[in-house]
Amino acid sequence: MSEAVATAPDQRPAAGQTRRFVVSRLKPGDLRPRFDDFEVVVADWTTVLDVLRDIRVHQDRSLTLRYSCCHASCGTCGVRVNGKEVLGCVTNVAGLGAGPIVVEPLANTPVQHDLVVDMRGLYEGLQPPQRPLVRQSERKRADDADRDGAAEFVRFEDCIECGLCLSACPIVGTDPRYLGPAALAAAWRVAQEPRGADPAAVLAWVDDEHGCWRCHSSFECSEVCPAGVDPAGAIMALRRELTARKLRRLMGLGRRVDDE
Repeated sequence: MSEAVATAPDQRPAAGQTRRFVVSRLKPGDLRPRFDDFEVVVADWTTVLDVLRDIRVHQDRSLTLRYSCCHASCGTCGVRVNGKEVLGCVTNVAGLGAGPIVVEPLANTPVQHDLVVDMRGLYEGLQPPQRPLVRQSERKRADDADRDGAAEFVRFEDCIECGLCLSACPIVGTDPRYLGPAALAAAWRVAQEPRGADPAAVLAWVDDEHGCWRCHSSFECSEVCPAGVDPAGAIMALRRELTARKLRRLMGLGRRVDDE
């Protein structure tokens, strides 16, 4: 197969190192994925997404991938590279070490086509906590009113819905009823700041053997999270809050028994 030069927008390296990329391929109707090899010339600035885009343009137009913003905001270019969940747009090839670079779709999620997975399970899991993605921020201080010409800020929540945490989680792949790290992190966010939601109902929802108590505390989800959400930390916080509430109820029951 002919060589291609991995390109970033509006630029092309004059020369670079040739790297071997092993890319997972799966078409509708295939029983199992296959792996195709591509030889690609890379530069110091080349990212995994640059390589995949260039393979599609110069070597195999049937390669299917998903991306949008190209700067780690949309979360759509999540893949596994050498077995680790990453965003392709900010993963530099130069930092991946020597040897072949294996690119696969995210795990624990149905593969639709090559590197594209079905994200509906993630989106549906975020619905029960009623966690909004965008909201108005707190009012600005008086001395900030005209600093940037804006009367108020719009605040975006930190989860970018990339699904990396679900792919990395060892429980998601074995327990289809497990709520998962993204949904549990969303639940803790609502418990901290309800914004019209019922935190008691959200806490009751996660207080289940397939909820926050199902987590094995491997912290793999927090390790791969590109937005610093720390889903594992949120799950531990849910456990502490639920335990504290149960202890308060038990202590109150104990005092009532003593009074009688």
